[in-house]
Amino acid sequence: MRSKGVLAAEIDVLVPFFDVDSLEIVWHGHYVKYLEIARCALLDDLGHNYVRMKATGFAWPIIDLQLRYARAARFGQALRVRAELVEWENRLKIHYTVSDAATGERLTRASTIQVAVRVADGEMQLVSPAVFLADVERRLAQDDTTP
Repeated sequence: MRSKGVLAAEIDVLVPFFDVDSLEIVWHGHYVKYLEIARCALLDDLGHNYVRMKATGFAWPIIDLQLRYARAARFGQALRVRAELVEWENRLKIHYTVSDAATGERLTRASTIQVAVRVADGEMQLVSPAVFLADVERRLAQDDTTP
């Protein structure tokens, strides 16, 4: 069973010509780009985007990427990509759903796992840095106070 995220962000993508093959089907590698755009929107919402990560002295490389394709996306198709924060205390795990924006039909599911690495010495952290945890908790608290 797939975990439900505690926070989510959605972005819309209109499949451009340069992302498709001769059959006008999105090349599988471009889905990773769509996930990245959604992940950036989620991290922006958390207040811990890549600029802030760098400023705090930690990089967050992706160490695992899983994709499951159910149906192909095509040239000119409007997609909705949803990123959901699933884990954050020891690693950053995000689940994604790529759907047709008009019908809601699911096309692809994915997940990524990132870990914190201290930039100064390249050492992987076994728990998420306190500054990241504070940003997540602050964002979660905002939802708790919204009427």
